[in-house]
Amino acid sequence: MVATITMHTEELEKIGLSKNEAKIYEVLLYLTQASVSEIAQKSNIHRRNVYDSLNRLIEKGLVFQIFQNKENNYSAVEPKNLLDILKEREKSLQKVIPSLEKIYFQKPLQEAAFIYKGLEGYKNYMKDLIRVGETVYFLSAKAMWFTPGIPKFFLENFKREMKRKKMDYYTIFDYQVKKTLPKAISKVGGKYRILPEKYSTKGVCDIFGDYIVSFTGVNVGNFGDNGTIFVIRNKELAESYKTWFQFIWDFCKNPASRIPLHST
Repeated sequence: MVATITMHTEELEKIGLSKNEAKIYEVLLYLTQASVSEIAQKSNIHRRNVYDSLNRLIEKGLVFQIFQNKENNYSAVEPKNLLDILKEREKSLQKVIPSLEKIYFQKPLQEAAFIYKGLEGYKNYMKDLIRVGETVYFLSAKAMWFTPGIPKFFLENFKREMKRKKMDYYTIFDYQVKKTLPKAISKVGGKYRILPEKYSTKGVCDIFGDYIVSFTGVNVGNFGDNGTIFVIRNKELAESYKTWFQFIWDFCKNPASRIPLHST
């Protein structure tokens, strides 16, 4: 019984409950209602700590007290109320975001180098693209927008924001995309060309604003779970990469896209 009761503890902790609160809440779901003594026994939490956790759960609106003559009982509210905790946390965060953004951007870094890892890192990189909001140049692109682990709504929001900000993007696809995932080329949209097969590599490089971004450990149509993103911010270096991109673009003969690349 204990193993079953505590199986969601980790998930409940992620939304802001303490370990004891999570265990007690789930115990109450199973018992329907229980006294402090019963809760302490089933959760393996000291009686004194049960009282403290119950009071906090009551304050959060997740538990209510049932008054009785001898020993009061406690019962959990239905689980959908857990969503209210997330909404309240989001509201609180939204209030301070403008102030935090003002502090962050009052003196932005002109030069920086850092690393993103994994799928969450890749999503952070996509958010950076939108935040900067300038023309993007994808070199040796691997159609990673179609990575299986990226939720469809995230990608749709990403593309919607690019359109809203009127962001141009130019893509030079790796030949392997044409060979193994050709449908991705039309779905990505924008102006594109394709590298000749003999220049196919495992590397990827994106340039936007003052940023140069390179990737390792990726495959066609899949960033993977362990991909690494190396990010450099340097205006002069970024301009150099854009020039090299222009050279490669000009020499990729692709009738599907004969429009010259615009400079930024």
